[in-house]
Amino acid sequence: MNTYLECIPCFFRQALFAAREATNDESKIKEVLDRVAELVPGIPLNSSPPETARLIYRVVREVTGRADPFEVYKERSIEKAKSFYPELKSLVERSEDPLRTAVMVAIAGNIIDPGADPNFDLMREMDSFLSQDLSIDDYESFRHRLESAHSLLYLGDNAGETVFDKILIETVGKDVIYAVRGAPIINDATIEDAEKSGLGEIARIVSSGCDAPGTILKRCSREFLDIFETADVIVSKGQGNYESLAGVEAQVFFLLKVKCPVIARRWMIRIG
Repeated sequence: MNTYLECIPCFFRQALFAAREATNDESKIKEVLDRVAELVPGIPLNSSPPETARLIYRVVREVTGRADPFEVYKERSIEKAKSFYPELKSLVERSEDPLRTAVMVAIAGNIIDPGADPNFDLMREMDSFLSQDLSIDDYESFRHRLESAHSLLYLGDNAGETVFDKILIETVGKDVIYAVRGAPIINDATIEDAEKSGLGEIARIVSSGCDAPGTILKRCSREFLDIFETADVIVSKGQGNYESLAGVEAQVFFLLKVKCPVIARRWMIRIG
């Protein structure tokens, strides 16, 4: 997916939010914004937004000296998500179609995203989402593909939602490889975060080797690319993974909540 002009103000908003998470020093926060402004003339509109976001969060790290500004936030998100696990697991098990309900729970987990909205209310959003129909629904195709699949590659997104991903992986009942970011960026999951969620108990956790908030194949490791190219089914969580994989020739099922007007317009649906 290309970068649109509407993405540029969003880059500044994300830079400001991440800088404030990393430091209280107003002069350093201003320096972050100044350096992001210097990047703008060189942003290629034919690259994906995660490519530019990768550079922005590098600036935040360099200026503030914080390698993982969202470390505490991620830990709290995981613990909060774990508190919902028993109830959501029971909901799936009682459902007439456990797989579909588990898919809905996994998508609902994608609301844990301060990069898109730092003021979201998890419980309110969860209750609201689970009562809705999907705007784009390829569930039957997904279920059919799973029936003949031996393995599944699951591309993780935010740290907190890994707990919800765990419920879907348990329900799928296949050999699953769970891929996470190659380095800390925003509140996206790393290997350490996925282990804290308990995913290591049910899936093989690997790094994509990519340090962007997405899966940019040219920046991924050879090990990951071998897995990606041979996977029977690929599940991709979150907007960043969609932005970096849209148009890729692979059997990918995208699970996400639409959080920006660019993607809403692209899919001709409403935000949310």
